[in-house]
Amino acid sequence: MNTHTIDTTTPVIPADAYDTAAFFADPDAIAVVTNTTAPDAVPLPAPDAATADLLTAARQAGRRAVPAPLAETALVARPLLHRAGLPTPDGPLSYAIAPELTIRFAHPADSAVGSAGCAGADDTLLVTGTLRRVPWARTATAVVVAATAPFGPVLFTLTPDQAVLTPGANLAAEPRDDLHLAAVEIPAAQVRRITPDLLAEAELRAALARAALIAGAAERCVELTVAHTTARTQFGRPLSGFQAVKQEEARLIEEAALVRAAVQAAAAPLDAGGCSPATWFAVAAAKTQAAASAAEIARIAHQLHGAIGITTLHPLHLATTRLWSWRDEDGDETTWAARLARTLSAATLWPTLTATP
Repeated sequence: MNTHTIDTTTPVIPADAYDTAAFFADPDAIAVVTNTTAPDAVPLPAPDAATADLLTAARQAGRRAVPAPLAETALVARPLLHRAGLPTPDGPLSYAIAPELTIRFAHPADSAVGSAGCAGADDTLLVTGTLRRVPWARTATAVVVAATAPFGPVLFTLTPDQAVLTPGANLAAEPRDDLHLAAVEIPAAQVRRITPDLLAEAELRAALARAALIAGAAERCVELTVAHTTARTQFGRPLSGFQAVKQEEARLIEEAALVRAAVQAAAAPLDAGGCSPATWFAVAAAKTQAAASAAEIARIAHQLHGAIGITTLHPLHLATTRLWSWRDEDGDETTWAARLARTLSAATLWPTLTATP
């Protein structure tokens, strides 16, 4: 007789209702993800926490299909605000990297040198353009925007109600909204001039956050698949007793381990070097590996689950639809493979590959 048992040992936060405000207001809910307990339960890791700790939280968010921008908040938005010296709002945060925005001074200063508007009486900005597919924009307390202003790279915050929001979603039904800005005034207190390195770091953090989420979803695919092949019997023995199934399970575990190792290897370079060549190499390798492995992980998991893995009643789809979505967000494997290659030369390839992370 065939039997099937869905593994329920790993709590998965339901994705039916996106009550992100309630999630971020409840330390116990976040503690489930960050694996902390009272009295150590905290809303989120500190913005200046070690990247390894932030990656752990992001990976667990991916593993548990958290219906909130935990990785975006903890690993991208809060550290960028901290580095730029901007206040960190409470609650869920999102980010946008938008070099195509039109930005000008709201209060132009008289200047005898340079074109009109090349200087401002202060850093209050007028911003026009569209922020496309902003993760969780409709639920965010604020969106952290990295862009280029007349005076160079800039980081500023805005609230979704300052823009016209066009709702959207990815394949996993996670919000991906467009924010249309028409000469929106950003007060100088919400603006910070930043270095080109910090602007680049925003891109690196976004890609690494997505890779960490993929690593977590991959772990969930492994857990569910092993539980299914152990519980499901065919011809009088568990599916896991068949050699072909064992081989596919081994490949699944291998791919998940590759992603996790690549993500973990990027933590130390990001802490130590900011936007050094070593950091670019590590993050590019992590996102390339994560995006490339996502399709294979989802394929094997669905193949070993059979038809039941396709249904919305089974938790597998919470992981695989996210894998398919996240592999393309913040740069797919083709984009990051090209960047990975640009960090290397004939002289640096072997030392880079053999260096201790």
